[in-house]
Amino acid sequence: MFNLPAGALALLLTSMASACLAAPAGPGPAPAAGFGCATPHQRLDQHGFVPIGGIEQWVTVKGDDCANPIILFVHGGPGNPLSPYSDALYGAWSKQFTLVHWDQRGAGMTYGRNKPSEATPLSIAQLRDDGLEVAAWLGQRYGQRKVILWGSSWGSILAVHMALQRPALFYAYLGTAQVVGYRANQAVSYPKLRQLVHEAGDVPALAILDGVGAPPWTDPRSFGKVRKIIRRYEAKVTTAAPAAWWTPAPLYATAQAQADYEGGEDYAFLQFVGLRGDGMFSTVDLPSLGTQFAIPVFFVEGAQDLLATPDVAQRYFDSIEAPAKAIVVLPRAGHDPNQDVIDAQYKMLAEKILPLIER
Repeated sequence: MFNLPAGALALLLTSMASACLAAPAGPGPAPAAGFGCATPHQRLDQHGFVPIGGIEQWVTVKGDDCANPIILFVHGGPGNPLSPYSDALYGAWSKQFTLVHWDQRGAGMTYGRNKPSEATPLSIAQLRDDGLEVAAWLGQRYGQRKVILWGSSWGSILAVHMALQRPALFYAYLGTAQVVGYRANQAVSYPKLRQLVHEAGDVPALAILDGVGAPPWTDPRSFGKVRKIIRRYEAKVTTAAPAAWWTPAPLYATAQAQADYEGGEDYAFLQFVGLRGDGMFSTVDLPSLGTQFAIPVFFVEGAQDLLATPDVAQRYFDSIEAPAKAIVVLPRAGHDPNQDVIDAQYKMLAEKILPLIER
């Protein structure tokens, strides 16, 4: 699913037809050797490529104190890393946490370093294993037993797979815009959106929805068409995020970095939906993995989310057995983050998760 500024989505949809050709690793920083804590309370601002899953993957680490708990952000998309926007969205958290962003295989800086051919597949299992390797590497490199696992949208799918596969790596899981399943989510999302569009008398949007029809879809463009309408209708009833959030940090604002970000969007989007509706998303069914978690589970959901609707997330949450769990639903939030979401996530971290961490 998508957690990216609307302009980036429009660019993705217009450039979907362009092929992602195989290419050698692009220029950029050498694999980083400077990660870690030289002193116990060192301030951290480290970034570079780390050998993960047989390729070099981009990792950034920021925080005021090396002894602080680590949050591993599992981004959405799957081609939309948060690393370019992290300072604007989450910079205030660095006083209490060490913030780690990882550009997943096929996304962002990692895509630029290892450009795959369009025919090179991505799988949830491969990305899950990459994420677990990142988590284990963080614990070893920074001398911490566990990390906090954070996932949003597509990242909420991947993070649940990670949490269930190797719970010993994590203190807790914090999910936002929680996706539950291909059929479970779309069976609710599409008719709810169509009803809103019909009630609004929005003839052009209704024509688009009726043109693509009810899911599942076999045309990869259908998901993007519906997503654009979702964004527009969520915007009517949610508090907008500051525009400044979506200005990339200088490291990510170069022509090459922007091209790599957009190339990763195209590639990962097609891997997500599939050319005939048979991409990674078609395999998602989190309840089938089991609903017993060995770690605490916390959800922050937008009441106005039309893509991963909160009623589906609530049913999944209710089915979960965990050492501790809590959910909050925000009245003025949708699928993408706004200040309400950021504040609620921080509150959950400070009040529910920090007390669980062994110092």
